[in-house]
Amino acid sequence: MYRYRDYLGLGIAGNFALHLAQAGELEDFKDIITADEAAPKGMFPFYLPKRVQGAKEILNTYPLSSSTIKIPHKELNIQAEPEVALICKLEYINNKLSKIITTHFGAYNDCSIRVAGASKISDKKNWGENSKGLSENLIKIDTFSDGGIMDSYSICSFLKREGELHAYGEDVSLKGYSYFYEKLQEWMVAQINTQRDFGPLEPLSEYIASCSNPSDAIISIGATRYTPYGESTFLKEDDKLFVVLYNHTELSLDDVIKSIKDDSFDSSNMSVLKQKVIS
Repeated sequence: MYRYRDYLGLGIAGNFALHLAQAGELEDFKDIITADEAAPKGMFPFYLPKRVQGAKEILNTYPLSSSTIKIPHKELNIQAEPEVALICKLEYINNKLSKIITTHFGAYNDCSIRVAGASKISDKKNWGENSKGLSENLIKIDTFSDGGIMDSYSICSFLKREGELHAYGEDVSLKGYSYFYEKLQEWMVAQINTQRDFGPLEPLSEYIASCSNPSDAIISIGATRYTPYGESTFLKEDDKLFVVLYNHTELSLDDVIKSIKDDSFDSSNMSVLKQKVIS
């Protein structure tokens, strides 16, 4: 999992209907004006591969793990955020981001601290090692557009606590994202190039330039909606979290649940992130 140490880590806020309200974060974005009502609210850094003046030092701590989430010792509410991560190549023209090329996708946990009044989104996203999750099993993208492999995939998530398995996030098609495919790619390039230090957002183009224009990035494209259980349940020690992307033309949700219970996964049709919560 350390192979992404040189990658830029970015996330998207507000790219799935109703998630921000469930997470109690609508107030954070009250002054952010978007191009249309369905547009994401902005992007945030969760990992910077080089020290950046003006960015918090914690963002230089590598947070990714494929097996563990470490919750802080403080009395903080930590909530999993089941998402899709894109592995991307970044291209620049005259030191300005010009293109984002998606190569692979996988199950991701944008684990977050739930606290009111944080000055920046990133304050809630990286609190040290093992504070994020990415599946080891990534799926190659043939084309990031309608008709491609991602049309056939859905995302679901479960929390196992004291031997009981609970649905944590809704079972939804990846095409349920507000912005997806070419529309998302175009928005990300524009957002990175134009986003300023305002409200909960940070000046990403400045950060990227200070990181010497990285050629690779992991971009998480937004948390999906919670079930009522997931919305009201924070992580605690010994929980086991499962985020699953699965080919819904080959597998059913019942197949996924059986795979989790049997601890046996069809890697040709799934990207699975399984994390144990430690303190």
